[in-house]
Amino acid sequence: MERPGPSEVTGSDASGPDPQLAVTMGFTGFGKKARTFDLEAMFEQTRRTAVERSRKTLAREKEEEMNREKELRRQNEDIEPTSSGSNVVRDCSKSSSRDTSSSESGESSGSSDDELIGPPLPLKMMKEPGNHIEEDIVGPLPPPLYEDAEDDDDDDDGDSEEEENPVQKIPDSHEITLKHGTKTVSALGLDPSGARLVTGGYDYDVKFWDFAGMDASFKAFRSLQPCECHQIKSLQYSNTGDMILVVSGSSQAKVIDRDGFEVMECIKGDQYIVDMANTKGHTAMLHTGSWHPKIKGEFMTCSNDATVRTWEVENPRKQRSVFKPRTVQGKKVIPTTCTYSRDGNLIAAACQNGSIQIWDRNLTVHPKFHYKQAHDPGTDTSCVTFSYDGNVLASRGGDDTLKLWDIRQFNKPLFSASGLPTMFPMTDCCFSPDDKLVVTGTSVQRGCGSGKLVFFERRTFQRVYEIDITDASVVRCLWHPKLNQIMVGTGNGLAKVYYDPNKSQRGAKLCVVKTQRKAKQAETLTQDYIITPHALPMFREPRQRSTRKQLEKDRLDPLKSHKPEPPVAGPGRGGRVGTHGGTLSSYIVKNIALDKTDDSNPREAILRHAKAAEDNPYWVSPAYSKTQPKTMFAQVESDDEETKNEPEWKKRKI
Repeated sequence: MERPGPSEVTGSDASGPDPQLAVTMGFTGFGKKARTFDLEAMFEQTRRTAVERSRKTLAREKEEEMNREKELRRQNEDIEPTSSGSNVVRDCSKSSSRDTSSSESGESSGSSDDELIGPPLPLKMMKEPGNHIEEDIVGPLPPPLYEDAEDDDDDDDGDSEEEENPVQKIPDSHEITLKHGTKTVSALGLDPSGARLVTGGYDYDVKFWDFAGMDASFKAFRSLQPCECHQIKSLQYSNTGDMILVVSGSSQAKVIDRDGFEVMECIKGDQYIVDMANTKGHTAMLHTGSWHPKIKGEFMTCSNDATVRTWEVENPRKQRSVFKPRTVQGKKVIPTTCTYSRDGNLIAAACQNGSIQIWDRNLTVHPKFHYKQAHDPGTDTSCVTFSYDGNVLASRGGDDTLKLWDIRQFNKPLFSASGLPTMFPMTDCCFSPDDKLVVTGTSVQRGCGSGKLVFFERRTFQRVYEIDITDASVVRCLWHPKLNQIMVGTGNGLAKVYYDPNKSQRGAKLCVVKTQRKAKQAETLTQDYIITPHALPMFREPRQRSTRKQLEKDRLDPLKSHKPEPPVAGPGRGGRVGTHGGTLSSYIVKNIALDKTDDSNPREAILRHAKAAEDNPYWVSPAYSKTQPKTMFAQVESDDEETKNEPEWKKRKI
């Protein structure tokens, strides 16, 4: 078979595809010539379209610029014209004339490739001689370079003065109240995103609150007791928000997940070992705990066994390291609170002798900073916390003071404020998100005023603001940096959230707008359903179906929809006995108890009815009236007659 020549192929192409060949190959498109594209022509067409659109945009922008200049000129003529204003207008007119001349020259050479594509350049960029703009610019242009920065600063002086006042940033215009219980709310925790709040109290309960899922009823979606009968002392979310550290009055801290399930529990140490560094865990009651701000899964706790221990979630059988606070004489001292620095490199603890000791996280032997009498000895310092810049430490003492310390010069307090009563070993203090305010709460006796949330300015430590919370002590306070909302735990079982609709984000704003949902009766089960998955089929109960249809069926059933009988009032009716019971025996007992007749002499009790029975025989005598013979009784002789009838020998003997 000979191969066809090129003339034959072109002839077949000219005449079109062979239908027989198309049927043989199985599809009709076989043999057609492929479509070709001229890329250079397409690019040229695209470029021309872009140039045309740029011309139209330039013309429109120039027209708007001319209108703005006319308005500006008119306003300057109405107001007092100044030389600077005329110079600005003259410069603008010159630049606009240059723009028009350059655009005209560009339009005359429309076929050239040196035309700009996109919006026009700002005026101040075109005025500068040093700005050499390349000529084939595609995409958005950089922002204009402002030369008059000083003028802008002068204009913003008023705004900056308002911003410098930190009191205006306090979000206290609105509040919501979350009912935790009746006892003190001793722990608060908010996850990093601000979606969930967790509260703990002296009633051993830990409650979870979801702002996005709550409505106006403000009810917790979960409540549990992770530490059984121990008071909750501290709750804190991890830096990733997936775990919660629970510190209670026991010697073992727990870590639970977001839904309340236990992740790990720290081991308890051996209390008979003298050196606490040789035990695997705490041996006495815990005080507080804190997560590491950078390392996932690391946290620390402090306890009455005079140690501060760091832990890892992956290794609950032994602590990571042990820090032992000591007095100047080298004696043990109990730490009452502890915290990490913002970068996680330092560990700070306040002790019962009034000292504050700060260690390097990797050096457990000697503290890096040690101030002996930060607060009065014998008082429990309830809180130490670092500022967001990491240079300042705030301490809330049991001696009713609040102090600020600079860790770079840790030899004396920067500021000190007194007259802040506290009666709880976990009274909080915290910094505002912009580091300009320090916040703490005050305690009051029951019925002796209201607890307050007090704000101090960090630079001067003046008492700039305070909020009356409730008629109980303010124990916990938390200012979330993302939400810009303040959470407060009180001594009467309330958790309050303060927010501002304009300054705050999400959080409480999500749930206050939701109306309270009504409980749907159709969603309740008609009867208890016992789940027995491993029962035999003959004993297995049918699965509970949709409740609405089941309720409609039960409504039609006369037995299931029968109204229960109300309790009987009075002596009883309809065969039912009164209030003393529903049985015959209870009725008889009631009547027997009310019978007060005296049956102490049974003969008299019987004979008292004898006369009435003889006069009016009813029971026995009428029954035997026909068959009973006449009763005859023997005559009883008197004593005189008996003596007369006696024989003589008896009389003589007498």
